[in-house]
Amino acid sequence: MTFELSDLKEHNSELLNLLTQHLPDMLWVKDVEGTYIYANKALCEGLLMAKDTEEPIGKNDVYFALREREAHKHQPNWHTFGELCFNSDIDVIKNNKAMKFEEYGNVKGKLMYLEVYKAPFYDKEGNIIGTVGAGRDITQMKKSQFDLEKSLLTLDEQRKQLEYQANHDVLTGLPNRVLFMDRLKQVLNVAQKYDEEIAVLFIDLDHFKEINDSLGHDIGDQVLVEFTKRVEAKIEITDTLSRLGGDEFCVILSDISEPDYISNIISEIMSVVKESFVIGNNTLYIGMSIGIVIYPHDGEDAHALLKNADAAMYKAKENGRNRYCFYDENMTAKAYERVFLETELRKAFIKDELIVYFQPQIDMRTDKLVGMEALARWQHPTMGLISPIRFIPLAELSGMIVELDRIVMQKALSQFAKWEAKGLCPGRLSMNLAMKQIEENDFIAFIKQLALKENIAYELLGFEVTESQIMKNPKDSIEALQKINDLGICLSVDDFGTGYSSLAYLKRLPIKKLKIDKSFIDNLPHDAEDAAISKTIISLAANLNLKVIAEGVETQEQKIFLYENGCYFVQGYIYSQPLTPEAMEAFLIEKINMEISKI
Repeated sequence: MTFELSDLKEHNSELLNLLTQHLPDMLWVKDVEGTYIYANKALCEGLLMAKDTEEPIGKNDVYFALREREAHKHQPNWHTFGELCFNSDIDVIKNNKAMKFEEYGNVKGKLMYLEVYKAPFYDKEGNIIGTVGAGRDITQMKKSQFDLEKSLLTLDEQRKQLEYQANHDVLTGLPNRVLFMDRLKQVLNVAQKYDEEIAVLFIDLDHFKEINDSLGHDIGDQVLVEFTKRVEAKIEITDTLSRLGGDEFCVILSDISEPDYISNIISEIMSVVKESFVIGNNTLYIGMSIGIVIYPHDGEDAHALLKNADAAMYKAKENGRNRYCFYDENMTAKAYERVFLETELRKAFIKDELIVYFQPQIDMRTDKLVGMEALARWQHPTMGLISPIRFIPLAELSGMIVELDRIVMQKALSQFAKWEAKGLCPGRLSMNLAMKQIEENDFIAFIKQLALKENIAYELLGFEVTESQIMKNPKDSIEALQKINDLGICLSVDDFGTGYSSLAYLKRLPIKKLKIDKSFIDNLPHDAEDAAISKTIISLAANLNLKVIAEGVETQEQKIFLYENGCYFVQGYIYSQPLTPEAMEAFLIEKINMEISKI
């Protein structure tokens, strides 16, 4: 059966040809073999690369595909329209219906997308004698579509990333406080429904700030990551480990039906954390304090449980750190007091509520003043005079001890300089020194500047450091204290006998004086054990060529015992209680007048 173009031109062929040749859409007619019978200008120029509309006649898509491939044989991934068009023609004839296709291929070095409509073409008897087709270049539309999809994908990824960041700790990848509270509420809902118990552990790393301050935050971050890995390895997959912030972590134990489960988990966690952390060239050891609460006994909602676990954790720290503590209801009031006092103490720095008292130090052999100790006091506007027993440990726990120490030093030196200028012979000014203070890089510069400002000779200054603080890190303590000693400042070990000093380290410390703690003086001379300890300290000081001073001396019996055993320097109520600056000045004047009267 033959097919003639005259079949298309029965009605106004010239008008039809004019119309189809100037349409922007590609138009064509093929026979059943796929040979072009008609092709308009848009098809020839935009797709087939034919020189005119006559060139495609009598040729099929395979011809143009082979020609295109030959022209781009150096490009192995070159796709031509010819291959796709031929296959879609067969589909139209086979299905005997109009069909829509989306076809793509390379044209003029660029990828082109076409939206194609094809339909069977029939003779007068209804037999399929070919196909007619129309195509439209939708490359730009597809590009816009791809760009939109890419943007939507990017936005979705960004949304997921932001959602992840909002609920997870960036450093460790653990759930943060927000996600922790959400999970805790979910676990509580299940526990409430099935009448089950759950536990929450509040973990705080001991002295972690010292790692950051001395070795840098990079080392500290690596410690936190390693800590996370170790703890995660010890808890069940149904449990949740979360980083609340800084060095604070929480664990939700969702199934504590086994009687020893909590203690076993804590033992395993403390065991793996006890092992050394090797970070670069640093071998570090860290401890942790853990507070434990159990639902529903210690709180019925997430906020109550977290608050009470925090209180239990602080109790563990107060009990000596590196241990765990179960919550009891009395802790809530204490925790509230601690938070309240901490807030008030920060205000006290700003409002200048800290004051300094001075307690004389006397040489019993001559009854002369040899110096004084500066003691911090807090004059609160509504609570009155607050004992240092309440706020000094709080300052140490909260990291405020460095600022507090410096305020006391500034006030003490300023007052001491005034007495020196008046010729009141105040002796040596002793001040308490926290080890955290000398770990600060600028401390030596601070004390130099302060002494220069007040025109005080270093030899008139002394610092007292507690034995327990020194022995936490004796090697570094020796190096830090040596820098102070090099200035000519007298160093003393305070509360001596209450810690566990090694004599080997004691010999290496650049100290000039030992101070016998008040706890050994209180029951002298009647308590045989205290008497023996006091004698031993006095003898040890003599053998090491150190001076020794006793604090907290209140009775004549204590004074006589100390004198007879070779301790001549004392401090305590038997001579004077801690005095305000005004009262201390009166004390100094009285001492001078007594000396004058003896002449």
